[in-house]
Amino acid sequence: MKQLFDHVSFATSKLTTRSYSTSFSLGIYCLNRSIHTSIYNIYGFVRFADEIVDSFHGYDKATLLKEFREDTYKAIERGISLNPILNSFQEVVNRYKIDRKLIDCFLDSMEMDLNQQSHSADSYKTYILGSAEVVGLMCLKVFTNGDERLYNQLKPAAMKLGAAFQKINFLRDIKEDYKTLGRTYFPDVNIAQLSQADKLIIEQDIEQDFNAALEGIKQLPATSRFGVYVAYVYYYALFTKIKGIPSCRIMMERIRIPNYQKLGLLARSYFKHSLRML
Repeated sequence: MKQLFDHVSFATSKLTTRSYSTSFSLGIYCLNRSIHTSIYNIYGFVRFADEIVDSFHGYDKATLLKEFREDTYKAIERGISLNPILNSFQEVVNRYKIDRKLIDCFLDSMEMDLNQQSHSADSYKTYILGSAEVVGLMCLKVFTNGDERLYNQLKPAAMKLGAAFQKINFLRDIKEDYKTLGRTYFPDVNIAQLSQADKLIIEQDIEQDFNAALEGIKQLPATSRFGVYVAYVYYYALFTKIKGIPSCRIMMERIRIPNYQKLGLLARSYFKHSLRML
């Protein structure tokens, strides 16, 4: 039965999410149960594409990504794929009518990682758009469930939240990106000798993204507001921790929020949400 195969596919996307990201897993857990599967399905697709360009060293990444792109479009057109991750993704794409342009934009950014080691101001914006902002829009399609007026109203905030998350990832993973993958994302910044002044400029940009995103979170439907807010709180806590350390240190270690602290943040977020303080 196709239903059983879909169940196995969705479980694969859920397992992928929980294996790769405790923060997003807890955020998804705080969404209404009715949309858990769809967001797991989006995350699984995004994670697998990212793994191709970031982790599959010693393999032909360009060919793997090209085949992944082709198989993605086939899955969407056919309404099925023997790849469980793509079978999961096509289901949410077809159900919520996610625009193929968003998928193209995302995969184009993944392709940039294959050959582009540094970025200009323009290519940086393009990369952020494809790797993060459009992912926020895919999720927003699920959150707004066909309400085009609300979707268009919240688009700018969803894009800002995706951008903030990605830029924090860049700061958190700066050592790995630079020393292992040979990549630098922030334009006009000497990553090898990251100055406190450059770090401050990056942080001010992220702060602006967060401020714009929070206004949008407050306007989300009840089914998604708390879960997205939890993800926001987790990332803002990581951002605060990064802001509090000198620039030289983030080139020496990967900054993390321990799980016990995440649970504390979850509890405080729930308290604020329960009292309608968002």
